Amino acid sequence: MFKRRHTLGIGSKVREFVWPRMGFARLWRYMGHRLGRMQGTPYSIAAGFACGAAASFTPLIGFHFILAGLLAWAIRANILASAIGTAIGNPWTFPFIWLWTYKVGSWIVGSPESEAPPQLTFDMIVGIISGETLGQSLDLLLTMLVGGVLTGLAVWVLLYLPLSGMIHGYRARKIQRRAEAVARQTAEGRVS
Repeated sequence: MFKRRHTLGIGSKVREFVWPRMGFARLWRYMGHRLGRMQGTPYSIAAGFACGAAASFTPLIGFHFILAGLLAWAIRANILASAIGTAIGNPWTFPFIWLWTYKVGSWIVGSPESEAPPQLTFDMIVGIISGETLGQSLDLLLTMLVGGVLTGLAVWVLLYLPLSGMIHGYRARKIQRRAEAVARQTAEGRVS
């Protein structure tokens, strides 16, 4: 009943995943409507989304949902909004996030500026798994964690403030539209 009339091939499915036909603007508009319609106060929704975005800046891949949920729970924010906020960290943004957090972390920790971030190679992954390069990978993780926490705090503030205002505005417009509809129906009822 809800299937496509013409099934997509593998190439089309990959293209749709990488770049949706409807575009990313529609996706962000939908996310805005979804956040505005959520149950909870504007504080809890905006803070929850900001917690999810902040968690995406940590190098703890695979634990972003858990970390975002714990952060949201700790500050009494919306946990579902925190899960949506983790969408900030995705395959398109992670390379930039990781490079930024490494640079910030190396600046804070005191690593030399000229030191380039290590390139992730197959040999390095095998070394990390086998434990041979565990010291190097822990140094890298610590550097990125320091940079990620500081960047996450800044991202939390930068997202919370506008989102809270946007949700307040969204709900105020919704109340105004309902009041106008009731007034219009009342006026039509009196005229008839």
